[in-house]
Amino acid sequence: MRTTQIFYASTLYGATTLAAALDSGCFGPADRRLLLVGNNAAVPETTPALDEMPGFERLRGRFDGVLSWNEAISPLHPSGWTPRADDLPMLERHLRLLWGLGDDRVELVVESVQVAPALTIARLFSEAPLDVYADGLMSYGPTRNKIDPLVGERVRRLLHLDLVPGLAPLLLAEFGATAEVVPAEAFTKVVAELADSAAEEDGPALLLGQYLAALSLLTPAEEEELHVRMVRGAIARGHRRLVFKPHPTAPDAWTRRLAGEAEALGAELTVLDRPVLAEVLYREVRPALVVGCFSTALMTARAFYGIPVARVGTRTVLDRLSPYQNSNRVPLTLVDALVPDLEGDTPEALGDEALAGLVAAVGFAMQPKVRVDLRGAAARHLSGPLAERTRHYFTRRRLTVLGLPGGLPVPRHPQVRRLARRALRLKRALAR
Repeated sequence: MRTTQIFYASTLYGATTLAAALDSGCFGPADRRLLLVGNNAAVPETTPALDEMPGFERLRGRFDGVLSWNEAISPLHPSGWTPRADDLPMLERHLRLLWGLGDDRVELVVESVQVAPALTIARLFSEAPLDVYADGLMSYGPTRNKIDPLVGERVRRLLHLDLVPGLAPLLLAEFGATAEVVPAEAFTKVVAELADSAAEEDGPALLLGQYLAALSLLTPAEEEELHVRMVRGAIARGHRRLVFKPHPTAPDAWTRRLAGEAEALGAELTVLDRPVLAEVLYREVRPALVVGCFSTALMTARAFYGIPVARVGTRTVLDRLSPYQNSNRVPLTLVDALVPDLEGDTPEALGDEALAGLVAAVGFAMQPKVRVDLRGAAARHLSGPLAERTRHYFTRRRLTVLGLPGGLPVPRHPQVRRLARRALRLKRALAR
């Protein structure tokens, strides 16, 4: 029987990771390898898909063909379409006909299997073994919600970049998925293919925008101010040449203010107007410093390229993050714990064991039902010598609800608990 491997990707970063995994021999032999491209932008018609972006042609040769998920399900949106269970067999037959799969044995490699469209694709090919590759720092956090065992138990491996050496990912570990590192050397080699040239000496400070306002983590005004702080902080460190890499959908007005701020402080700021991976810039301009909030690119700069990094606003976003289960929490925690503050002192670094304990505690607090096995590790960390130093990564309310060290004592008598809840409601009403 012929074997076809289908690789789903929605970002150039993800496709670069897949290319590195392929170059490293992470996948077994197959008769065909097809790249399935998805465009998850709010309005896909106005945003270039992965296979239309600069540099993609240099990756295309690793695949026998390129398919479009958006075209296959048009006019439905990839992130919003979840087919009914009764329709899955019919839809699988349709896709096999559309993509010329016939009776092939299909193997799937997808990103973010806990949500559509990757989850939808996994459900459609119900007998296909699954490999998941991690798109950044979220791999170190727990699976964001419970996955149907019919999908989760088919996951064989979690392929990830070693962004935090020594730290094991929590993602999909509840299903026994084996975490496998994609070699950093293979990743940087693929990035080198995407770059036009390589700088021979350190260049400007590189400022990374994430458009956190679109995720409701900051207001637009607050995010604009965050970028201004990046400019001021970099200049205060002695940098006179700055490059700002905005998020593709961020307002143009932000960049105009940044340029004016830099000029007023005696520096020059250039706004990057082409869509390119931050890692490509690390090779093309060799930044002297990379500044961001909690972008995964901070960790690739630090771990793979040896470039100094600094963070801005991480603690503010952590305090705003809601609900506690928000999947950005572990990336924020890692950057806050490991990356120096651009505007303040550098805290003492956590050791590997302490960092693993912190991530286990945060992971359990985020998903206590999915990762019930982490309760013991969470309790040990929260009652250990680093408890006070890392207390800001937890809310008192969350610790109280879960009965963890650091929470408020909960009365056992039902009537006392009712009175406490009534007092809390009254306090909230008065606060309004």
